[in-house]
Amino acid sequence: MDNLEDKYFEYLKLHKNPSISTIKSYKRDLNKLHRYFEHIKINNYNEVSYSHLMIYLKDMTESGMSNATVSRNIAAIRGFFNYLEITRNITLNPVYNIKSIKTERKMPVVLTVEEVEKFLSQPNKTIKGQRDKAMLEVLYATGIRATELVKLQVTDINLALGFISCSSGKKQRIIPISNICKISLQEYINNVRCILIKDEYKQEIGPLFVNIRGGELSRQGFWKIIKSYSKSACIDKDITPHMLRHSFACHLVQNGADLKSVQEMMGHESIASTQIYSNTVEHRLKEVYKKAHPR
Repeated sequence: MDNLEDKYFEYLKLHKNPSISTIKSYKRDLNKLHRYFEHIKINNYNEVSYSHLMIYLKDMTESGMSNATVSRNIAAIRGFFNYLEITRNITLNPVYNIKSIKTERKMPVVLTVEEVEKFLSQPNKTIKGQRDKAMLEVLYATGIRATELVKLQVTDINLALGFISCSSGKKQRIIPISNICKISLQEYINNVRCILIKDEYKQEIGPLFVNIRGGELSRQGFWKIIKSYSKSACIDKDITPHMLRHSFACHLVQNGADLKSVQEMMGHESIASTQIYSNTVEHRLKEVYKKAHPR
């Protein structure tokens, strides 16, 4: 049974291009399911019935797991058994009548424009500060993920035309950058990166953002940078790279950007993922109205 799960994840990576976090979550979910099957003495997936799965999911719900967690488990189980059916490892698919659980999407926490300005003003004019300033400006100007930021190459930047090229899996998207972002990038490339990278050949290629020793910057290293400036800015929010990504999208929609364009810049598969930023703006307007209106 374990061998089939390994083959499923190979198939998933090849055909569905899921995120690393999705793969990790699905592996945990299917490992728990596997232990459940062992507990009830099921040794072959052909023995699994609709009732077995419903009892398992009911136990999850009654144990206090959130709807979002149960819903993710359903997605993992459905995907796995559909794979088993496609590859003819089972004759009857037990997931056909299992319905997804509707989950209420939480409004993303975003920074105000004033908070963003305060946060982005934290880096100083040192070598490290200029590099950090460029990274933070790119993050807010484009809404890319932290993983995408640290993987940016020098050749992904076109300052003359004012855009960056960002790859996520097999997909590539072109995102425009602001003049302020261009200036910060230009200063970093001309005055800092050339100092951090001693090899002249590597100054024209390789990672755009490097650590102080001239090596690759890790995602964890970038998170520490964010946390450091979050602390110095004294903003009463737990600022993360994803919060800046949410803020980027929300501020665009707030200022009249259409959802389709924001979807393309964010790299969302579905417009439904982008719709939440429109809802966030509406929610904020209602809050402002409640606080300001005399009645």
